[in-house]
Amino acid sequence: MAFNLASVSTGTCLRAPRIILLGVEKIGKSTFASEANNPIFIPIRGEEGIDAIPVSKFPVVRCYDDLVQCLSSLYLEAHNHNTVVIDSASTLEPLVWEDVCRKEGNVDSIEKVGGGYGKGYLEALSRWRGITEGLDALREARGMASIIIGHVKSKRFDDPCGPSYDTYQFDINDRAANLLYRWSDVILFCNTKVVVQSEKLGFNKEKHRGIDITGGSRFLYTQKRPAHPGGGRGVFGQLPHELPLSWANFMDAVQAVSQRGSA
Repeated sequence: MAFNLASVSTGTCLRAPRIILLGVEKIGKSTFASEANNPIFIPIRGEEGIDAIPVSKFPVVRCYDDLVQCLSSLYLEAHNHNTVVIDSASTLEPLVWEDVCRKEGNVDSIEKVGGGYGKGYLEALSRWRGITEGLDALREARGMASIIIGHVKSKRFDDPCGPSYDTYQFDINDRAANLLYRWSDVILFCNTKVVVQSEKLGFNKEKHRGIDITGGSRFLYTQKRPAHPGGGRGVFGQLPHELPLSWANFMDAVQAVSQRGSA
């Protein structure tokens, strides 16, 4: 490719999205991803929920090299899949660490790689970059979208600008989470709606309990809030904060923003 003024382009382009899909347990993350455009799943050891969904899937990945083979086959072999889904990053991380431990000194803990001091976690980033580069190659060569599913954990956040609070966070190492966040085009969060009711017990004590106020409805959140991650670039940064949890609703919102921008 020539890099000169003749190669300069203008305007916008909506490419196959790179999605990080996070949410609480059993909320419907895999079901949401299965509704994407002609998906194929790469199930990771420890994730068997996809077995109940009639969707194309590879055999269960049991090591990092298995995942590399899956991505390579999608790149090299003929197929008609439009979306690749890794389910999930949370169960993939132990396989990444096992690969690092085996190939970088044959140690039994990520904490021992390179003599410790966090070197194992830094080395693990090279594997995560390999994954994102493989997904990017599929987007460039085959126009494939990517969805990386992840679980969340609740963690206290000490806000330097105000009171501390609990927030949902990607339940993988912070360095890996930040790498995937930067790589993605959009970060989506799935949850229900809950309100907390307090009950006086006497002696200045209270009992708190969460109540689902929607009767089991599930929602997709597209923007970052104190309670959860989210956000996107371009069109994906202009979506409504809250949508019903379904791929059709998500794509309708993307289409509406795209049409508004081109009007």
